Amino acid sequence: MKKTRVCDLLGIQYPVLQGGMFWLATAELAAAVSNAGALGIISPHAGMETDGDPAENLRLQITRVKQLTERPWAVNLLLDLDVSGILTDVVIQERPRIVVTAAGSPRLYTDLFHAEGMKVLHVVSSVKQARIAESCHVDAVIAAGVESAARLGHDELPLFSLIPQVSDAVTIPVIASGGIADARGLVAAFALGAEGVQLGTRFVPVDENIAHPAYKQAVVQAHDTDTVVTSRKTTPTRSLKTDFSRRMLELEASGASTEALLEFVGRSRARKGQIEGDLVNGELYCGTSAGLIKEILPAAKVVQSLVEGYREAIKRIF
Repeated sequence: MKKTRVCDLLGIQYPVLQGGMFWLATAELAAAVSNAGALGIISPHAGMETDGDPAENLRLQITRVKQLTERPWAVNLLLDLDVSGILTDVVIQERPRIVVTAAGSPRLYTDLFHAEGMKVLHVVSSVKQARIAESCHVDAVIAAGVESAARLGHDELPLFSLIPQVSDAVTIPVIASGGIADARGLVAAFALGAEGVQLGTRFVPVDENIAHPAYKQAVVQAHDTDTVVTSRKTTPTRSLKTDFSRRMLELEASGASTEALLEFVGRSRARKGQIEGDLVNGELYCGTSAGLIKEILPAAKVVQSLVEGYREAIKRIF
């Protein structure tokens, strides 16, 4: 596969990143991805009980990933969480090589992470956000399109419109995220100016993911029109169409207040669906790429299929 600045920046063999899935991105998953030559990412909340301590859980995940791989890995940090400051303290103490920040201003901690020798990647969903991130000296941006699972940017820009505009606007590497599940999407993203890709949904139905088997099967069985965006009045979120998402859309259409919507969502809907396997009341984060995913595989097989498929896709083009 083509070597890019992302490979050199992160010290990885292939310019492929695993998504930092909030409840699911464990050390075991990250290590499997990293050992395959890509970049695994761990989440402070991965596998945690709803009343758990994310700081202690992050320490546990970091300890595990260090035992499972000697290759580069990263920590995912959501900047708008109440515990982001505490989690930042843990990151500073544990000193991973790479931090991926999202859902907040990169001005908060980028310089602090750099002072400790870490690389910082920041998730953006518009040209304006990408320019701000570059001005804050992040090392690369992850441009996330509306096709992505879970939380989305309010502008809901499609990835293939977003990539070339962000690539034209900044000089740092751009990593494409959203709707990519195979080598065809990877090659297309490269053609538009990206130097790496991040896959979230494709790494849900893999052997090393702690996701509930029912959730994994729901992703594998999904078709092209089986995801939907909800919560536009609060935080836009893409998930599988379920009874929960249907009721959420009905509430939004009825003009329910922000407070009523937040009360309906409550706490840990995503954990209920993704780890506990409640496909009725849970929120099943899922990107539009689900229609491309046909089977549950080892994480290494997913990475290898991208590498081998890349060569085949290039041959078809040229």
